[in-house]
Amino acid sequence: MVYGQTEVTRDLYEAREYANGEIEFQIENVVLNDLKTNSPFVTYENDGQSERIDCEFIAGCDGFRGVSRKSIPEEVRTEYEKTYPFGWLGLLSHSPPVDHELIYSNSDRGFALCSMRNENLSRYYLQCTATDKVEDWSDEAFWTELRRRIPEEFSDKLVTGPSIEKSIAPLRSFVTEPMRWGALFLCGDAAHIVPPTGAKGLNTAASDIHYLYNGLKQYYEERDPEGIDRYSEKALARVWKVERFSWWFSILMHQFPSDTPFERKMQIAELAFLRDNESAQKVMAQNYVGLPY
Repeated sequence: MVYGQTEVTRDLYEAREYANGEIEFQIENVVLNDLKTNSPFVTYENDGQSERIDCEFIAGCDGFRGVSRKSIPEEVRTEYEKTYPFGWLGLLSHSPPVDHELIYSNSDRGFALCSMRNENLSRYYLQCTATDKVEDWSDEAFWTELRRRIPEEFSDKLVTGPSIEKSIAPLRSFVTEPMRWGALFLCGDAAHIVPPTGAKGLNTAASDIHYLYNGLKQYYEERDPEGIDRYSEKALARVWKVERFSWWFSILMHQFPSDTPFERKMQIAELAFLRDNESAQKVMAQNYVGLPY
């Protein structure tokens, strides 16, 4: 099943509205307080007014740059990070997809990805240097380079158009441990980042919520804290497996500035093995579709 991120967002908004829940936007100066007590609370400013939420637990789902992870003392958390020496230049256009399947391409000129949003909206990506800027790439230069990096059977039928949006996303792998501190539970990008090669960012956030939801359900229905006490352990066990897959797939598909001719030959051999070996294909499919919770 494919559940598009924009559809997930729409459904979450509708579910919140159906439950008469309140969503506040553009809040500022968020502070998480008394996380190691039984009475944590959140303070923030909304339209110049100070607000406070008292609670028992806090789910930190505020992304990599949010306040949740930083609320865990530095001496408590350990952070692991790998920064990749390139980025993805993405272009969105009102044009039909070049194919009904995703196309991942490894060429001597670098990585390329052809994806789709709908029948008349396409998203394409090119590996670019870490120092590239969007202004360095005209639409014409993008399409020309994309044609060079994808197989001829697809480049010949590629329909181009003016870009609706262009951006460059840096690639990195990141994990912080632990994912729980007192009443605070980190979820999604607040705790971990994967390079987009494996398309696992939202999936991994969803698995975090699966563990947290079931842990809280166990706590409130059975008064059993086992689920929330083991949240970090369970979530991280799956996170690291997903990090491994995204790291492996990124190494397999991209050209690294430091690669030697030997490493390029190894990459080609790995791709050939994946193409010809059914067991290797099954392993990749299991990881790409998503590991069990």
